[in-house]
Amino acid sequence: MDRRRAVGLLLVVVSACAFGSGGLFAQPVYAAGVDWHVLSAWRFGLAALVAWLWVVAWPSRRRGLRRLGRRTAFVAVALGILYTANSGTYFAGLETVSVSLASLIVYIYPALVAVLALRFGQRLEGRRPWFALGLAILGVVLAVGGIPSGELPPIGGLALIIVSPAIYSVWIILSARLSGERRETVGGDADDGADAAGASALMMSGTAAMYWLGAIAFGAPVWPDLIPAEAWLGLVGVGVVSGFVAIQTFYAGARRIGAAQAALVSTIEPIWTISLAAILFGQVLGPVQLLGGALIIIGVVIAQAPPEAFSSIRPGLRMADE
Repeated sequence: MDRRRAVGLLLVVVSACAFGSGGLFAQPVYAAGVDWHVLSAWRFGLAALVAWLWVVAWPSRRRGLRRLGRRTAFVAVALGILYTANSGTYFAGLETVSVSLASLIVYIYPALVAVLALRFGQRLEGRRPWFALGLAILGVVLAVGGIPSGELPPIGGLALIIVSPAIYSVWIILSARLSGERRETVGGDADDGADAAGASALMMSGTAAMYWLGAIAFGAPVWPDLIPAEAWLGLVGVGVVSGFVAIQTFYAGARRIGAAQAALVSTIEPIWTISLAAILFGQVLGPVQLLGGALIIIGVVIAQAPPEAFSSIRPGLRMADE
């Protein structure tokens, strides 16, 4: 394995673990009485601040920011505004849904992306995207259905968690189309992440602006003197780790190994989240829920893996790609 690919894989693994830690950081914040809107405002506010410090600290990234055209800058901010819907539904749902269950449900998004790509992106041939989506949906049904009736989260919270990956899938398709990503250029300029750093800083700024404007307009207790002291560690963690680090490392890794491969490697995310949730908060999933999670991850692998990966598999499974 060449060095560029190895670094790309490592960066995506770091990104998956950072993203997967978001729900874990949110738990003590919610316990301190801070709601999802205030948490999201600080998450992206801190992420945008660190992102801009990251850009201005390096001359190459400052030059890359100046090279961004108006259209690219506008698209980055617009994508940041759209991302508000994805992150908002997820963290609002986490107020009533366990982080372990949420991490399983949200991870249906790579299969959704594979299906959306049939119409709006670089399509996967055959029935494979639909087969993968069917497996992922069955996994979600098992993950939710395996909850004892007395412990079932509110329907509203579950609905928010389910809507989140749908919005995120649309966001991924739009960002890929508007950025002009092409398979043949992946990795070609992986060592020059200046433009990507500036664009992601603009995107995080757009998301942060939406949350802060909304918080101020609705009178949410978003100002520092209104935040309980015990919530600050979680807020800084969700902003720096699950905001800045997660986004920057994913873009850097995807530039080296490609977005499809990056999505496949990211399947480590729910495993990381569920394991830490069990260790830190005692949130243990039942056998049926774990089976559902396995089906979701299998569906993601089928959706994202290249067709030749199935060439040695028995004919019954190969039919999914015909």
